[in-house]
Amino acid sequence: MFKPRPLLFSILLLFNVGAGAAATSEFALDNGLRIIVREDHRAPVVVSQIWYKVGSSYEHTGITGISHALEHMMFKGTSAHPAGEFSRIISENGGNENAFTGDDYTAYFQTLEKSRLPISFELEADRMQNLLLEKKDFAREIEVVMEERRMRTEDNPQAYLNEVAMATAFQTSPYRNPTIGWMSDLKNMKAEQLKDWYHEWYEPNNATLVVAGDVDPKQVYQLAKKYFGPVPRGTVPINEPTPEIAQHGIKRVTVKRPAEVPSLLMAYKVPILKDAIKDPKQVPLWEPYALDVLAGVLDGGDSARFNSRLVRGQEVAAAIGAGYSMTDRLDSLFTISATPAQGKTTAELEQAIRKELDTLKHEPVEQKELERVKAQVVSQDVYQRDSVFYQAMIIGMLETVGLPWKLSDEYVKRIQQVTADQVRAVAEKYLVDDGLTVADLVPLPMDKKTMRRPMMGGSRNVR
Repeated sequence: MFKPRPLLFSILLLFNVGAGAAATSEFALDNGLRIIVREDHRAPVVVSQIWYKVGSSYEHTGITGISHALEHMMFKGTSAHPAGEFSRIISENGGNENAFTGDDYTAYFQTLEKSRLPISFELEADRMQNLLLEKKDFAREIEVVMEERRMRTEDNPQAYLNEVAMATAFQTSPYRNPTIGWMSDLKNMKAEQLKDWYHEWYEPNNATLVVAGDVDPKQVYQLAKKYFGPVPRGTVPINEPTPEIAQHGIKRVTVKRPAEVPSLLMAYKVPILKDAIKDPKQVPLWEPYALDVLAGVLDGGDSARFNSRLVRGQEVAAAIGAGYSMTDRLDSLFTISATPAQGKTTAELEQAIRKELDTLKHEPVEQKELERVKAQVVSQDVYQRDSVFYQAMIIGMLETVGLPWKLSDEYVKRIQQVTADQVRAVAEKYLVDDGLTVADLVPLPMDKKTMRRPMMGGSRNVR
């Protein structure tokens, strides 16, 4: 149930375009729980999400992966609702539920017919304060988590490369640790540690309840007051993560792993939206949006530069993509991941990528190309952009990382204001060797006798 770092290109797009001018109301309970309600009356459906301000970036050495492990245990029951009851009750009422852990948050959600909202509130309020965390349940579940790590990271060459790259790129930032945790920490984790983590962070004054759908905000508030109001306010630790120190030179790491093909990952240190809001003199507000457009210029479909020039044109890449998330809680990365075409090396592929980036630094993007990228921002994922779930998700995500959800209303306007000179400027400023980490996957022969069978169960993806 990890959640990859969100792609603002898709999520914020569908929030702005799909939700439009939908009404949003905000409330707060005496115990500190924040409630945000997004009205959407097109269907008798409601999405309820509870977001906790805790994830892997809150963890310290020795307990990495504890946020995700606790997420697993949140389904193991309370005295009122034993293990399995939560999911059974939601299912019997025609709904679905799940959860995810990320670097900066842990979230739990249910989608139900609107009259069933009290069921969701009752269950979530119960496990917010009454989780059992039995040792025998933890002993079984931590084995599931470790197997998950083996299947999704250690036996997945690209995921393993990504993990090594993050640990290399980030020297002091907690983003250097994987969301699922290091295996040694998982092996040594104790149920008592999860209890402490639960009592520290799972408090109403460290949570945001987001409800979206065919609801009346005042009724939602009264329901929340009924079910969550009795949960006592807690004392939440102050989390001040060590900031990432300045990088002064390229970092390179080679990973040898059983794999079918080589891979390349290039990661550049870049600022986030919070940096621009906190200190616009140091990071102008337009820069995160220009970086987002830059990602679209490079990797915005078949006509984008990477696909048209490196995959089809030079035929040096078999697959290539670029990514950037401006809504991380801490300074982040602009990443380029690629697989060389048959007969090509990762060194040749890196050189080709560098040439494309140099072109961007010295030649402004043509207006026609820029408009195409901007049009994609407004038009892609049309079938999803009216999703009630994602309306709630973007609200919860922004609020939990410390950004006001109202910023999402500015996204399309800000993207449309990005100029070709601004795209060139951020490429020149940030896509430089002094902030670059290059991770190279060298394939080793694969032993099919020891290849693992796919693990059954829920899907959880690292970052």
